[in-house]
Amino acid sequence: MEYEELCEVYSALENTTKGLEKTKILSEFLGRLKKEKSFEYVYLLQGKVYADYDSRELGLSTQLVIRCISRASGLSDKEIVKKFKEVGDLGKVAEVFITENKKQTSLFSQKLDVGKVLSNLRKLPELEGKGTVDKKIGFVIELLNSASAIEAKYIIRTVLGDLKVGVGNGILRDAIVEFCFSPKDIEEKKKYGEIVQDAYDKATDFGEIFEKACEGISELKKIKLTAGKPVKVMLYPKAKNINDAFRIVGKPAAFEFKYDGFRVMINKNKDGKISIFTRRLDNVTKQFPDIVEYVSKFVDGESFILDAEAVGYDSSTGNYKEFQAISQRIKRKYDIEKLVKNLPIELNVFDVIYYNGKNLIDESFENRRKILEKIVRENSYKIKLAEQIVTGDEKVAEEFYGKALAEKQEGLMVKGLDKKYKPGARIGYAVKLKPEDNDFDLVITGAEWGTGKRAGWLTSFDVSCKDEDGNLLEIGKVSTGLKEKKEEGLSFEELTEMLEKIVVEEHGRKIVVRPEIVVAVQYQNIQKSPTYSSGFALRFPRILRFRPDRSVDDIATLEEIKKESEN
Repeated sequence: MEYEELCEVYSALENTTKGLEKTKILSEFLGRLKKEKSFEYVYLLQGKVYADYDSRELGLSTQLVIRCISRASGLSDKEIVKKFKEVGDLGKVAEVFITENKKQTSLFSQKLDVGKVLSNLRKLPELEGKGTVDKKIGFVIELLNSASAIEAKYIIRTVLGDLKVGVGNGILRDAIVEFCFSPKDIEEKKKYGEIVQDAYDKATDFGEIFEKACEGISELKKIKLTAGKPVKVMLYPKAKNINDAFRIVGKPAAFEFKYDGFRVMINKNKDGKISIFTRRLDNVTKQFPDIVEYVSKFVDGESFILDAEAVGYDSSTGNYKEFQAISQRIKRKYDIEKLVKNLPIELNVFDVIYYNGKNLIDESFENRRKILEKIVRENSYKIKLAEQIVTGDEKVAEEFYGKALAEKQEGLMVKGLDKKYKPGARIGYAVKLKPEDNDFDLVITGAEWGTGKRAGWLTSFDVSCKDEDGNLLEIGKVSTGLKEKKEEGLSFEELTEMLEKIVVEEHGRKIVVRPEIVVAVQYQNIQKSPTYSSGFALRFPRILRFRPDRSVDDIATLEEIKKESEN
């Protein structure tokens, strides 16, 4: 398939904001992919080159992409940067300069093939050692040298991870439903959508989902959990109070401490290999040799997938630490042994969704907890089960809530005893209770450079939630909650360094960034506002913490924002 055909689809998607139109465009294109049996090309429709469960990154910063365009066009870096500041989009810069300025001998030497694009981009994460940067740039330039104007634009956007065509998981799922099953009405569409979504939640791979859906519902239903392959965690909506929690999950319910740590999914495959994934699906096994040790020693079973919280503690006092103190262990790839010693963690296990070859997500939580109690051998400050009571008595639950807060836990998780596990969804099978819980996880989508004594730092940050199709919607700007220097704690300096690496547009003092950095934002209340695309604004927002363990899939939804605004 010629890459220009895919770019025409990109262009059509970019030129409409309507979800139904995007679904129709995708559905028609999926027919072409099926005909050619090019199922893995479906990743490119979202600007990706791998399945969602695959955490490999292309590893090209904005500055390196500028160098790619410079070398392919024959212009200087300064000329590329100047144009970037004018139009704000490196994809458009490439569209203008690549075909105008590169040597005629390299123009359109052959039609660019989709397979070639995918192959070259997949080589980038595999490169290591001396000369890696030049080799990566070389693979991108090779594509640009054969690219037309529109192809150059979308190659650069794909490399930057910001395709700008508005295809979220919901829209791609609906397009697969539309093409593969041609639902007759809304109810049938919903039924097929739930089957496709359920399969995706287990596989986190739209290439596999599309291929199986083309073979029929029966093949789609055969998709199972696989130990060793990351799966999206179940998410928990908020409850206003204990009475509200009972209303949502039923009586009696399980009440468990909500620990101030980071969520991990621990996999042991049939070969005995233990892997650790964050809720972002990132593989962090190397960063946590202590977790691997605890699980290998104290969890019985040939294969399993455990849902757990890693909580930091002070080795001298035994007191638990806040998330922010321990979060650097997720990001650090060097000096691991030193970190294990200085920032020890305790693993609190609270669910099991796969055990010895059996998928448990359709089992009740009550049964899953019983399995945990049989297979986890608790060992203080290494591994234990989440502290739990089961009750239908509001007074007893309140006392347990008080105990959790007295021990400086975040609050409680409240779980329906008869409820199954639903990966990737907030559907009320379990809820969270936190005091004064006026905060949301939101993603930073833009920022503005400071002035005066804060010149040189980004000091105002655009934050966004998402709608049901995965489209990002701004809900405000936040500029408080941060210190100035890194050594002072959560800082403008550190956040600036993080965001500079993922810039995709520049407009004067403002930048647009890839939606990767998730932050917890506290607010006083929510009000309706025409200023932001969500239709809402947070009053007096304040950044509480970075959330390196969370991705854009985990951020607050528009529905949650609406619900909170009504309280």
